[in-house]
Amino acid sequence: MLHPIYADLSASVTDLKKNPMKILAAGEGSPVAILNRNEPVFYCVPAKNYEALLNKLEDFELNAIADARANQAVIKVSLDDL
Repeated sequence: MLHPIYADLSASVTDLKKNPMKILAAGEGSPVAILNRNEPVFYCVPAKNYEALLNKLEDFELNAIADARANQAVIKVSLDDL
């Protein structure tokens, strides 16, 4: 069975167990696919990149909320009513 690998580098679980920091350094800031029996089981991603990814996802979610609210009817009020 074919499995797509979304990283330029890959390493085995055995290699990761031997020296995890070496595997992370080999990626030079990019994700490294960790394989078990030639099948990707997870990606080793530097913390800085993971944080950036979470920030982008949050921005995407907030934009979706803003877009949904932009289509709502506008209710006009005066400052005196507040």
